[in-house]
Amino acid sequence: MVFLIGASEQATYPVSAVRDGIVFPGTENVLIFGRPKSVSAINSSLKKDKKVVLLMQKNPSIDNPKVNELYRIGVLATIEKSAIGERGEINALVKGIEKVKVVSFIDGENLLEAKVEIIKEKLETDAEIEAMSKHISSQIKKAINLGKTVDFVFLMNILNTTNPINFSNQIAVILDIKPEERQSLLEEENLKDRLKKEVEYVNREIKILEIEHKLSSKTQKKFEQGMRENILREKMKTIEEELGEKDGDKDINEYDEKIKKAKMPEAVESKARKELKRLKQMSQFNPETSYVRTYLDWLVELPWSNSSPNNIDIKQAEKILNEEHYGLKKIKERILEYLAVLELRKIKKNEKSKQPTILCFAGPPGVGKTSLGRSIAHALGRKFVKMSLGGIRDEAEIRGHRRTYVGAMPGRIIQGIKQSGTKNPVFMLDEIDKVGRDYRGDPSAALLEALDPEQNHAFSDHYLEVDFNLSDVFFITTANILDTIPYALLDRLEVINFPGYTEDEKFNIAKSHLIKKQLEVNSLSSSELSITDQTLKTVIRRYTREAGVRELERQIGTLMRKIARNIVEKKFKSKTLGINDLTKYLGPFKYSSQMIEEKDTIGISTGLAWTQAGGDILFIEVAVMPGKGGLTLTGHLGEVMKESCQAALSYIRARYKKIGLKEDFFNKIDIHVHVPEGAVPKDGPSAGLAIATAMISALTKTPTLRSVAMTGEITLRGRALEIGGVKEKVIAAHRAGIKTVILPKDNKKDLEDIPEYVLKGLDFKYVEHMDQVLSVALKKKV
Repeated sequence: MVFLIGASEQATYPVSAVRDGIVFPGTENVLIFGRPKSVSAINSSLKKDKKVVLLMQKNPSIDNPKVNELYRIGVLATIEKSAIGERGEINALVKGIEKVKVVSFIDGENLLEAKVEIIKEKLETDAEIEAMSKHISSQIKKAINLGKTVDFVFLMNILNTTNPINFSNQIAVILDIKPEERQSLLEEENLKDRLKKEVEYVNREIKILEIEHKLSSKTQKKFEQGMRENILREKMKTIEEELGEKDGDKDINEYDEKIKKAKMPEAVESKARKELKRLKQMSQFNPETSYVRTYLDWLVELPWSNSSPNNIDIKQAEKILNEEHYGLKKIKERILEYLAVLELRKIKKNEKSKQPTILCFAGPPGVGKTSLGRSIAHALGRKFVKMSLGGIRDEAEIRGHRRTYVGAMPGRIIQGIKQSGTKNPVFMLDEIDKVGRDYRGDPSAALLEALDPEQNHAFSDHYLEVDFNLSDVFFITTANILDTIPYALLDRLEVINFPGYTEDEKFNIAKSHLIKKQLEVNSLSSSELSITDQTLKTVIRRYTREAGVRELERQIGTLMRKIARNIVEKKFKSKTLGINDLTKYLGPFKYSSQMIEEKDTIGISTGLAWTQAGGDILFIEVAVMPGKGGLTLTGHLGEVMKESCQAALSYIRARYKKIGLKEDFFNKIDIHVHVPEGAVPKDGPSAGLAIATAMISALTKTPTLRSVAMTGEITLRGRALEIGGVKEKVIAAHRAGIKTVILPKDNKKDLEDIPEYVLKGLDFKYVEHMDQVLSVALKKKV
């Protein structure tokens, strides 16, 4: 059955724009009109027939919408009641009468009017419409149960109306939807389609309400659980008080027992009991209780009186050091001397004497500084703690944060002591030369107190706020270079230099330690793989160039992994690696092996150089050509080495007669000095003798002996001055096949550190002046 509601007619009415609160036909709502044009429209309507057209804005955020920013479909409403507010706005109860369509606008200066046409709506009734109405009605009730707020008048109108159009209009008003969705409901002329949309919107709203209800229930449940626990705790406390167990708090008693067992110094125990008293008086809901508990935990867990037994057996310590590290004779002697002092202090019970100075192991990477620290702890039977200082920029890392900060904790030194469980561990401060500084402080300044034997018996950590005795801690620091360590800190350290391993030492370390370690890592046995001595020496010479043995260990590991793969692939069951196998498994040689010249040559002398990777021989080449007295220096030479070339030339020019040159010899020639391997930087004064020898050889056309190598600084008067790195240089000379080595006389004492097998194969000439060098190095005496 279909009815036509309303009549087709046109009339002009005042227009008021609304942002969202549109009323539908048959519904009423209180609206507030505050914008000038809206107020004018209501006032005009009140003067006439109290009718006004309400149109929704397309963009609710615009305060003064134009006619093209308003929808064309709206509602003709009547003003039932109105009242003027404090600021001039009008509060009006409006009731929708008809749905209208704007035919045209009349836009005045202060008033917007429109000619409208009433839209006819068809009233339809069938089973589908009735079913949808019932479904929406039941869903609205469900939404109300889930917490949706609906005005009582609207609810009564929904439940009591029998007209499907009125029902749809009432529902459209109370739905929680977007303005454009509400407008689409208003513009929908087909009743079934409008009800379908409303079914969709109400179902969506139900889903959202169910999620909110679920979250709210969970929150409420947690809150109730917390309240229940609090009430039970309070009841338990009351019961304990009634039973006379008021002071029987288990945590307090536990802390009391721990304080007694810790055997703290008197001042520290006083501080701990003061904090415990504060904890007793605090409510368990006070957030500061967790901070106090954490602080007490640190105090009672620190080893105030626990120490490892000082069982210092010098012979056993020497045996352990020799087993775990090859070579390093002087370093081991210094460590054993250190241990002997500790033992005497213990025997004589000289508690007043301070801990010996702090040791600093300085040397290139991979020479065993850190592992030697572990061996010392092993020899002493103490715990070992390692703290890496590389990259630390915050002073609080050393001294800790003050307790006022959230998440505060002690510094790394106190943390290490707690971790060790004893007050006398071997504590290694690794990479002390790489400590940084920034706006948060200077960590190296904080280390001054910890590493000073005169002060560290009362080390102050910001978090603990009490002194901790570090005088029993065996501190060892390590560094690659000393230049970056602040002078005040370096002054507190006894530096022990690790010079780097010689080829023979590397060979023995590999035989005794590295091969065994890599066999175990790669799950191989000595019966499955063996490496000949000559092969191992070739790996050291031609595949590594370092002061330590890390690269050597990596190369040995590479060999073993390749052999392991071949064994798994059943290519062979066991293998003895020879020199010929190296290029197959490790590729071509990475480094050339410097050997002596094939024949005695004019203008070439053999020098000796020291590098971090050990010693090497160095060829000095000199070419003489016609010119105007120029000196050219090439080969990536440093400033000091360039000055050595100038000094050598000045010496030659000053003694031209004795050498056998003409007075003006330098005016008609240019001299070019070159040191091969130009990509490698070279510096230092120790090539002075070799440079002067090569120049004299080139100028006098006298060949130098290829079997002679030399090192030493030259002065303008021709004196040969002492230099360093003798051990490495002499071993390099022996390795290269040199027969005679020229050294400054003052370096004779340095031969004590050189292995016996090296000394036997060399003839040493000790010189004080350049004249002595020439008599040995040149084939024909000048």
